Amino acid sequence: VQLQASGGGLVQAGDSLRLSCAASGRTLTNYIIGWFRQAPGKEREFVGNIRWSPAITKYADSVKGRYTISRDRAKKTIYLQMNSLQPDDTAIYYCAGRILAADDYTSWGPGTLVTVSS
Repeated sequence: VQLQASGGGLVQAGDSLRLSCAASGRTLTNYIIGWFRQAPGKEREFVGNIRWSPAITKYADSVKGRYTISRDRAKKTIYLQMNSLQPDDTAIYYCAGRILAADDYTSWGPGTLVTVSS
């Protein structure tokens, strides 16, 4: 599966932004799509993921309650709705995929930059 994240940009603290991850290639039925982010000078961190079917989500504690992951089956697109953004949320955001049985994400798309100004 090929993944392409988009929707990043410059926002102010307190704003919302929605990222998209367009998937192409094979069916996503047995996939989990994850969102990750990497801030300048920091290691990449897990943000959350969604199992394609059924749509079960999981979130990192740092974003729980502010971020929501959803998917549109018809468009084969996964969304990351980010609310109450803070400067600490500034990072390059990536989407990645793995099959259910795998431990590692093997399909990574290019990231999209989110910058939150104070």
